[in-house]
Amino acid sequence: MAHRIYRTGIGQDSHKYFTEKTSKPCILAGVIFEEAPGIEANSDGDVIYHAICNAITSLTMVPILGGIANELFVKDGITDSEVYLKEAMKTLNNQTISHVAISIEAKKPRFQSKINEMRKQIAKVMNLKEEQVGITATSGDGLTNVGLGEGITCFCIISSFEDQ
Repeated sequence: MAHRIYRTGIGQDSHKYFTEKTSKPCILAGVIFEEAPGIEANSDGDVIYHAICNAITSLTMVPILGGIANELFVKDGITDSEVYLKEAMKTLNNQTISHVAISIEAKKPRFQSKINEMRKQIAKVMNLKEEQVGITATSGDGLTNVGLGEGITCFCIISSFEDQ
């Protein structure tokens, strides 16, 4: 008799902003935020894609950022987090993602005007419907280093199922 197995993966990522002016843009969910400082990272620093990759690692036990992404960076110089996320999607095997929930904390940039664009981009890269991607954002009210504007953090929860 076939049955369905449900899983939940959680991922998190944080990065500091550059304190000096840099030509490196702030990229979040593949969308450029011109008004925000660049993000310090070996890659493009896309904390949203990184949190999603970590949530997929939680589902599959395959190390994406510490393994696959590092290999792509060291061997081929790849810094595009979209490439990392596409590689992460390949590790899901028979799992089907039903929903991706993202929560961002940052004093800057303001997200409201670009949330739909970010949802569309995530859905496209992950081969999902836009309704399967939810994004919330908070300023942090100055309570942490992130809330004071020193960086950005993102949490992601992914729900998936597999029929066996």
